[in-house]
Parts: sequence; structure tokens; C-alpha cells
Amino acid sequence: MRTPLVSRRTAMALAAASCLPVHAQTRPAWPTRDGHAPLVIAHRGASGYLPEHTLAGYELAVRMGADCIEPDLHLTRDGQLVAMHDATLERTTDAATRFAARNGGWRVADFSLEEVRTLAMRPQGSAALSFHGFKPSAAHPLRVPTLEEIILLARRLEAEGARPIGLYPEAKQAGPRLASHLLSVLAAAGYVGSDKVFLQSFDVDTVRNLRRRQQALGLDFRLVLLSGSANRLLGMELAQVASFASGVGVNIRGEGMSRSFIEMAHAAGLTVHGYTFNEARPATALPEYRKFMGWGMDGVFSNYPDLALQARAAEARLR
Repeated sequence: MRTPLVSRRTAMALAAASCLPVHAQTRPAWPTRDGHAPLVIAHRGASGYLPEHTLAGYELAVRMGADCIEPDLHLTRDGQLVAMHDATLERTTDAATRFAARNGGWRVADFSLEEVRTLAMRPQGSAALSFHGFKPSAAHPLRVPTLEEIILLARRLEAEGARPIGLYPEAKQAGPRLASHLLSVLAAAGYVGSDKVFLQSFDVDTVRNLRRRQQALGLDFRLVLLSGSANRLLGMELAQVASFASGVGVNIRGEGMSRSFIEMAHAAGLTVHGYTFNEARPATALPEYRKFMGWGMDGVFSNYPDLALQARAAEARLR
């Protein structure tokens, strides 16, 4: 059962679907690196409202007005890219009640796509299996999707809404195998390199590998190095990071996160996207978003895209 607070937000959230894409907002007064309004990135979809990494969650985020949707990616036993944050299935699905443990657990890599498709999703935190006023349009909105299915959804919603939908996949497994699959799927879908696609990883070698592989394929996606600490990135030297990545994704509560860090990253040629904005209460959430947007943060990973959009709109009115 939704609280009255969430119910009151429903109409505003769905009405925001008609918002123009962020790149249509050309106000030069934003302190972001390019002067545009910061991106709203739907963290695992609208994961504060619906099960994370489902077509329903991604679609709700888009209809709320999010600029990008973020699928975390793992490879199944038969080499299919599926959206899943954890390396294992039991936290977000009913895998442990459906299948016996394999190799001591329920790793995504030990199950086929056909098996993963049979699993039921388990909402986490404030999420539920439905959201008041929203009906998913996908045929299978609450099962683990493949990257191809996510792309098809994004393309359809782009056509319906006449605005670009950004993809922000994270390579959850280090090494060349997942990176190769990821680039192949994107290229086969017609993506070659634009501001619509960001590729991210916590692993430096994976980001470097993505850069080499995409150059060899004639692709040019924006690459983002993730870190739990701004200080750790400073220790690597931001100019060095900028030699193989176009941006950094940083824990907003990690050591060293500050206005000055964002300014230093911008000076090095890097965009800064912050994770994770997961506060559900507007009274607390909106000031937090606005603080980082005021500092010049270029994008926010949010579990509640509607709140991020409200904060961005409020901040825009001051500019």
C-alpha cells in the first residue's frame, strides 16, 4: 500500500513524461562542465518504486522524465547479457526457492537465460510490484530482462515520446568477455557513439579495455570510471583518468566529495556523475539534489527520478 505522500506524487511523476530532453535545455548558467542541466539517471530504473532492473522500472523512469536508464549487466551461463546488480540471483529473485544451489550458490553465471526468465522478482526497500497510476506496456515487465530487450524498450519509448533515452550500462564483471559482448550488442542495435550511451565500470582495466575495443570497432561511447571515493580518484590523478575516460561516477557520501573536487574534475576535462541519491522523503531529498547540482554535478543517479526532476526544475528557476 502506497503512503499518501507517494500517491500525491504519482500525477506529477507521470505528467513529467512530456519533459524535453536535457540537451534541449541550453541555459548557460548551469555550473556543469558543458553548461547544460544535469542528467537525471534512473538508478537500476525507478528502483525506489518498482523492482530494480525490470522493464517496468525502466519504463516508469522514462515516463517520469528521466534522461537515462541504468542497467547493470552480467553474463548468463549461455553468454546472454542480463540486467542484474548482484553477481547472484537470490536477493532480487526467488531463485533460491526455485533451484538448488549450484557451485555453492545461485550465481547468474551458473544459470541459463531460459532459467533466469522463469524467476519472479522480489522488490527491495520501498519498491513494490506495482505503482499507482502506471501500467507497464512491455509483454514481460517484471522479469529479468536482456540488454536487447532494454534497448527495444528504449527505442520504442523514444519513438512514442519524441525524445532521446540514454543508456548507461555498467559492466559488473571485469575482463574482456563481458565488454566484448556489450559492445557487440550496442553496435548490432545501431549505436555507434553519442551522448545517448555511457559505459561504466569500477574496474580501471575494464574501462581501458572498453576504450581499446571500441576504437578498434569504430565506436565512440562515453566511458565512465566509477569510484567509492573522490579522494581515490584524486590519488590516481584526474588528468590520467581523463586519458582513458570521459567522466567519473563518484559516491556522493564518499571521502573527498566536494564542490572543489567537481571543479578539479571539470578542469581535467571530466564530467562528474554522483551515486546514489536514495532518499525517498522530498523534504530531505530535494535539498540534497540541489546542493550537488549547485556544485556543478553533471548527473545524478537516483532511485526516485521524479524527485530528481523536481529538484532540477526548482534549481533551474534560479538560473
